[in-house]
Amino acid sequence: MRGLPSALLAAAVLACGAAMAAERLDGDAIKRVFEGNTVSGRYSGTNQPFSEYHHPDGRASGHNRNVPNRDACWTTTADAVCYYYGPHETRRTYCFTVETSGQLYVLRSRPSGRINGMARIEPGDPHDFSRKAADWTCDGLISQAPGRARLARR
Repeated sequence: MRGLPSALLAAAVLACGAAMAAERLDGDAIKRVFEGNTVSGRYSGTNQPFSEYHHPDGRASGHNRNVPNRDACWTTTADAVCYYYGPHETRRTYCFTVETSGQLYVLRSRPSGRINGMARIEPGDPHDFSRKAADWTCDGLISQAPGRARLARR
């Protein structure tokens, strides 16, 4: 996604805010699209890059803002994708709804609904993130993250 100019990203954000036909994905659809593939894009506002390969076992290897993931995990809920980083004591959790229009994926922060980033799906692991990443395990206990107990009730 390095070649995506800021102007194109800004135009895409404006188009998604307009009456562009977009489909909101449910958790099962997000899992089908993300699992075994790489989600690459740019954060809105900062235009910083992210690119993560979504392992079937719940790990997310790659980088955010060019900082390599060392312990990132992903999971889906009924209507969103959630990522968590770090051990239980200091875990950071971020959840996003996902909309798609053609090959553009819009990630909106939950619960605010603000656009967090724009992405595209790259089939498989074209950047070899899984080969470069250290091993870690994902415990799936996203609801134990501080301030995220409400996820356990979903």
